[in-house]
Amino acid sequence: MTTPQRPPLPPFTEESARQKVQLAEDAWNTRDPEKVALGYTEDSEWRNRDVFLTGRKEIVGFLADKWRKELGYRLRKELWAYHGNRIAVRFEYEYHDAGGQWFRAYGNENWEFDENGLMRKRYASINDLAISAGDRRIARD
Repeated sequence: MTTPQRPPLPPFTEESARQKVQLAEDAWNTRDPEKVALGYTEDSEWRNRDVFLTGRKEIVGFLADKWRKELGYRLRKELWAYHGNRIAVRFEYEYHDAGGQWFRAYGNENWEFDENGLMRKRYASINDLAISAGDRRIARD
């Protein structure tokens, strides 16, 4: 079976790294776990805060659970650095819980891609801050 390609492909230029970051932001903002998981290798390795995952099936389950809890989720990513098949981003996202409390999450991600442009490693460090609805900065749904 041939693995589909997900351009842009490494090695990244500044332009292609920025495009890859924007494509990731767009995918995550769909809040569709199946769609998001297609950007990762079948055996992708993740660290998300204190959670370690391997493979698309675990990624889909994790994201489905995440977006059941993190309501109104909106994300912004920014290219931090790139080299070869690696990209580093900073990000922030906002969401509210079932009780209506809003949060802003900040963090950094380190990504490593395979030759087909699929992410094979994702390491995310994330911190949450409770905010008021009036303090939101990211576009509302």
